[in-house]
Amino acid sequence: MRGKSPKLFADGFTFLEAPKWRDGHLWLSDVLDHKVYSLTADGKPSNCLEIPNRPAGLNFLSDGTLIMVSAKDRKLLQFDGSSISEYADLSGSTEWWLNDFAVDPLDRIYIGDFGYDLFGNEPSRVTRLHRVDPDASVTAVADELDFPNGSVVINGGRTLIVAETWKARISAFDIDAQGNLGNRRLFADLKGRQPDGICADESGAIWAGIFNTGEFVRVLDGGAVTDSFKFNGSAISCTLGGESGRRLFMTAFLGTNAEMAEGRRKSAVFYADL
Repeated sequence: MRGKSPKLFADGFTFLEAPKWRDGHLWLSDVLDHKVYSLTADGKPSNCLEIPNRPAGLNFLSDGTLIMVSAKDRKLLQFDGSSISEYADLSGSTEWWLNDFAVDPLDRIYIGDFGYDLFGNEPSRVTRLHRVDPDASVTAVADELDFPNGSVVINGGRTLIVAETWKARISAFDIDAQGNLGNRRLFADLKGRQPDGICADESGAIWAGIFNTGEFVRVLDGGAVTDSFKFNGSAISCTLGGESGRRLFMTAFLGTNAEMAEGRRKSAVFYADL
């Protein structure tokens, strides 16, 4: 973004994913360290939750309950401010690790899974999106997605946006009154840029972390890229927050893939005021 340079917010992590801002704190999953952190507005740790089966996506329900992915056992966990408990079990509906998710204004959760054994070097396969309703029931709502990753609900709860990492594209769905998905369409062809985590600004434009190029890009419906930030490493995920709601928090891994696999603490979160 012209005239803007990201500033360091906090570092010393292994792989920061799924940042979310809530009530003056930034919440993040440190995936490879099996922890979920909250950081104060000046970047200091204020909470540390142990998630033994690998945290991934996280987000908040309308009442402030924190929902976290427990990827390996394919469950959603909830944190009420004092204790962690199970929110929903997707192990009977999915075969592979859970990934990221979005929450709509009625607290319906839209979540994807890997679709194949990523770490066993299997060929990639398409998979489904599931909806988890507030009663914890699980319903398949879309199929044929290629590694659904970061997602966000926009347009007052009427549209779901999903990053399909390996296809280097962002897809959109209409959400009907019952929470069903329809009218699937291409939001953006990113032309080789592989999107990981995403967020939306007030205009409905999408900020996406591009894992393979180290960029964070702002992309419009139709695919035009208007702004970008570049890191020397892997760009992972992002969210908007801060006191103004216009501070873009960006998580990145500032090292090689080999160092990432070794668990080196080279992941950090940066910010830029837009």
